Amino acid sequence: MIFKRALQRELASTAGAVFTILFTIAITVRPIKILGMAASGKVDSDDVFTLIGFAALNLLPIIIVLTGFISVLMVVTRSYQDSEMVVWFASGVSLTNWIVPILRFAAPLFVLTALMSFFVTPWANQHSVEYTDRFEQRSDIARVSPGKFQESASRERVFFVEGVAGDLSKVRNIFVNTIQNGRHSVVIAKEGEIVLDKFGDKFLIMHQGRRYDGAPNQTDFQMMQFDRYGVLVDSDTKALITEKKAEALSMSELWADQNPINMGELLWRISLPIMGVLLMVLAVPLGYVNPRSGRSANFLLALFLCVFYYNMVLVSQAWVKQSKFSLFLSWWPIHLACLLLITVLFVWRLNVNSRYHPLQIWAQLVRKKPACQVPQSAQGSAS
Repeated sequence: MIFKRALQRELASTAGAVFTILFTIAITVRPIKILGMAASGKVDSDDVFTLIGFAALNLLPIIIVLTGFISVLMVVTRSYQDSEMVVWFASGVSLTNWIVPILRFAAPLFVLTALMSFFVTPWANQHSVEYTDRFEQRSDIARVSPGKFQESASRERVFFVEGVAGDLSKVRNIFVNTIQNGRHSVVIAKEGEIVLDKFGDKFLIMHQGRRYDGAPNQTDFQMMQFDRYGVLVDSDTKALITEKKAEALSMSELWADQNPINMGELLWRISLPIMGVLLMVLAVPLGYVNPRSGRSANFLLALFLCVFYYNMVLVSQAWVKQSKFSLFLSWWPIHLACLLLITVLFVWRLNVNSRYHPLQIWAQLVRKKPACQVPQSAQGSAS
């Protein structure tokens, strides 16, 4: 009972510290990409913090899985390093006695990872796609920020406005650079407004400005003044239907449309909570260290196995998406292999004193190795 209470308390405190560090790293790195998208005009600058929140929710399942694995590994390793494990073994506590407390610690993390993977992450992805697509569907002039050059969606125009009205329909001090068939056309106007014609096309109607066609050093250079000039902004104002990606679909929607892409996404969502539990149990035999030596080797091995396990799940997901294997034949072999590896490592640690253990066999071979004989020439010189 004392062992279980002490272990649960230490696992909880370690998990809190590990989660804080991992979440801080993730929430620090992820906004860089979103800020870059906002700077390039792919998302609205007002939606940056909202998109960062959605990105954090999307990363939470993986962070929870890594938190459980690293926490168990650190606790087990520290117990070996501080010789606490020797005390527990001398008190009759076997290495297998760690499994039940670890599973109790893993149970809430398993439920939380499943909830995040099955429900919260798709919801966050769906709203993130809606925010991005809603900004993409806005007209070119509506995407322009005052005092900033902005490229149009067709990449044929560059807009600059000094000010935008509150309803985003009127602008002042406009600069529009258009490239068509390798020919530049620059329009400068004092003010403009968005007008919708009877065919549903949007035009930017500019007033009191000038238009320059070509380059001043060319013979076909033209300059003209106008009181009213229109530029086509959107040729079709019908609301675009957002195609939901597999990451944004709910579990019921994935199962209803069983195409390879959706089945690959379903495999990933199912694998995350299973992977979290198996990695925590795997960390118990991987946490062994010699108290007289450092613990870098076991951490490197544990990190390698964790990354390998993660990548194999991704490979299985890719096989399902490419229709090489079905979901039924792909979701369980990787987890079964991990379970077999856990069994082998536990047997390895529990039978370390057996004479049939590879380490004992190697020690016997080393002891039976004949000593090096001293050459006769060396013996004569010594005499």
